[in-house]
Amino acid sequence: MADLGPLTWPPAPISTERLLLRQPEPRDRAAIIELGASHEVNAYVGGARPRDELEREISATPQARSGQFVVDLDGAMIGLVQLDRRSGNHEFGPALGRVELGYLFLPEAWGQGYAAEACAAVLGWFDDAVQDEPVVLVTQTANERSLRLAKRLGFSEVERFEAWGAEQWFGERAAASAS
Repeated sequence: MADLGPLTWPPAPISTERLLLRQPEPRDRAAIIELGASHEVNAYVGGARPRDELEREISATPQARSGQFVVDLDGAMIGLVQLDRRSGNHEFGPALGRVELGYLFLPEAWGQGYAAEACAAVLGWFDDAVQDEPVVLVTQTANERSLRLAKRLGFSEVERFEAWGAEQWFGERAAASAS
């Protein structure tokens, strides 16, 4: 991941009413593999990967990545939230060099507000740390759940475009200093 600005990484874990946002630990390996192998989870982000491939690639101690938070509910990983500065391999030009929010949650965690709670906490942390930078989000227009969440988190549609074989929604959330 490219530089997120003047951030110290990793930050202290972030606690919300129901969740803990933290770095990955060895106990998260099975859930990380499940996220990558799930057809439901990956329906709008390029498709699931073969479980045996993930088993080979993901070490016993999952790699911590700058900008990535494990979403922990009662001691078990239920998802990941990521802030990532988009580099030159991103197909959509306006996202290049910008910080993009991404998230994946296990299907059993869907529909309970965990994604909204976790993403809002990560965005709040980012706003406190880097007050003059907006955050962007790209999702397929067919992913209605993701579109609702983006709007709930304060992202406004900038434009729609075709990429990766589907119509995409590009939104932006104003920098904390602009709010």
